Amino acid sequence: MKEFSRTQRLGVQIQRELADIIRREIVNPHLGMLTVSSIDLSPDLKYARVYMTVLGEQQGVKYTIQHLNQVAGRLRYHLSQRLTTRTTPRLKFVHDNSIEESSRLSALINSLAPNRTKEDDE
Repeated sequence: MKEFSRTQRLGVQIQRELADIIRREIVNPHLGMLTVSSIDLSPDLKYARVYMTVLGEQQGVKYTIQHLNQVAGRLRYHLSQRLTTRTTPRLKFVHDNSIEESSRLSALINSLAPNRTKEDDE
């Protein structure tokens, strides 16, 4: 069984810490429901792309991601207080639309299901 790499372990820790920091530090009623869905760290650990799931309409999603990128420096500072690494990666927030995409595909598949006949199953 292969062990997790340092990059993967640090990514999981950053994901956990950032979720807590965002919940505690960002007080903005205009932001939607946020979830840190995953972290993509560069091999040198200097940059982190933070994938966010945001519930709400498209305009709200854009605003939320834009706001997170504006306060990324402050979030990075709080993250540096919690990590034991020498450097803290620069944060770039990106919308993760995988949930919306999977919902769209599920709806598409379900819309085709009623058109099946018994002959198709045999």
